[in-house]
Amino acid sequence: MPFKRFVETGRVAYVADGPDKGKLCAIVDVINQTKALIDGPETGVSRGQIRLNQIHLTKFRIKFPYTASTRVVRKAWKDNKVDERWKESAWSKKVEAKKKRADLTDFDRFKLIHARKVRNAARTKLFYKLRAGRKKELRERRYARKTGKDVKKDTKKKAPAKKPEGKK
Repeated sequence: MPFKRFVETGRVAYVADGPDKGKLCAIVDVINQTKALIDGPETGVSRGQIRLNQIHLTKFRIKFPYTASTRVVRKAWKDNKVDERWKESAWSKKVEAKKKRADLTDFDRFKLIHARKVRNAARTKLFYKLRAGRKKELRERRYARKTGKDVKKDTKKKAPAKKPEGKK
């Protein structure tokens, strides 16, 4: 599969390092092999240069002219609904989950561990119950093959015969 995320004008990037860490920005111009001019008018990233090893390129790209002004970048950002598309992406959800996990208190971590134990105990109990039923079914099939009897017909319980209603 060919590489699809290029450093280009309009490419939306996630800032991984520096004062704007965790915010989205758009590449406005490529300065040289290691730096780019970025702008994030809707996310609070001020226009400026950043090293390319400080950003992660996303799959999103917006169309605007080469070295466009902040006003043009803001309009293109809104028209392409980048914030909405980012919130729907799996990457954004992972970042949110990581942040939420980092913000847990000691007691929250304890509750999480306890809930996992309860869930795993219920899952294990159900697994063993299903496995036991499956083993019984396999035993019955083997027995039916050896004896030539259909186990399902033999294992049906007969209803108790009704007592005839007689005189008292």
